[in-house]
Amino acid sequence: MTLIEESVKLILQHQASTGAYLASPAFIHYQYAWLRDGTFTAYAMNRTGNHESARKFYQWCDDVIRKHEAKARAAISAVKKGLDKNDAGNDRYLHTRYTADGEEVAGEWGSFQLDGYGTWLWGLAEHVRMSGEHDLIHELKPSIELTIDYVVACWQLPNFDCWEEGGDRIHPVTLGAIYAGIKAMEPYLSDRAFELAQQGETIRQFIREHGTANRRLIKSVGDHSVDASLLWLALPYGIVDVDDPLMIRTVQAIEEELRAGYGVHRYPTDTYYGGGQWLLLSAWLGWYYVKTGRREEAEKIAAWIVSQRQASGLPEQVQEHLLSPAHYEMWVERAGHPAVPLLWSHAMYLVLAAELGMQY
Repeated sequence: MTLIEESVKLILQHQASTGAYLASPAFIHYQYAWLRDGTFTAYAMNRTGNHESARKFYQWCDDVIRKHEAKARAAISAVKKGLDKNDAGNDRYLHTRYTADGEEVAGEWGSFQLDGYGTWLWGLAEHVRMSGEHDLIHELKPSIELTIDYVVACWQLPNFDCWEEGGDRIHPVTLGAIYAGIKAMEPYLSDRAFELAQQGETIRQFIREHGTANRRLIKSVGDHSVDASLLWLALPYGIVDVDDPLMIRTVQAIEEELRAGYGVHRYPTDTYYGGGQWLLLSAWLGWYYVKTGRREEAEKIAAWIVSQRQASGLPEQVQEHLLSPAHYEMWVERAGHPAVPLLWSHAMYLVLAAELGMQY
């Protein structure tokens, strides 16, 4: 069985009956569903023609929004009344991860995180584009509009980034996710199209003005370091084009500081499991290479990802090159061995394989 076939089978196998994708069913800390990586998993399923799986996921997102509607509306009202903008740790906001049944998950990680809420809107539009299921927009419209209202109200608040970190900061990648979600829904909400276009442009300009330094994109407002997730601002969020000088210089920084062989680290000071190489980020860099005419390098990354396959699937990260080796054993003692399989790793491999024209 090829890794493409294995990845599709594994994702389908670990999709809950509710439609949720459990991030890593064998890793106790990831036995939940995130809107963000779930959306990228659904996108991968769309790319392989598994539209029913993706539709079930977006219906699960709808269920989650509906279940927590009162909390979302209360948060919107509180923000409009001028709550403390440094109040990111307060439980008044929607959570970032849920059980398969859509219940909130308490834990030590930060829960106020906006990237998933923008990303699921972007992914839903991609699903409709690839599947032709236009009726789904109408079916989910109340949740779509509430999500838009929520992210528009909250986007300037400090919140946790895509790695569940930096809750006291504003992150360009998170803003990119919100931008992508708003722009993706613009064609479907004709009565709000002008408003959404204006809001999207406001966010894009904010990123250009506050999310850049040294002529490239930066990890967070006030933090000028590089983060491999900045690739998402081009693919798929579309804040910048792949050949925009800002993105070119950002990728150069990623290559210089975060790429080791064919593996890509998250950010220079990462200590989680020693700061290993994340397969999903390697696939993302490969995706970027395909789009910028560096196909041979992308093919080598894809082959490297295949070489990291374990008996139970692709891991979250590998330890060929660690940024902080002393922290690896500490994390193993604290939380067990790194997550495997990670559905998001399989999903991004499928996206790269699709970009390379590899047959499913």
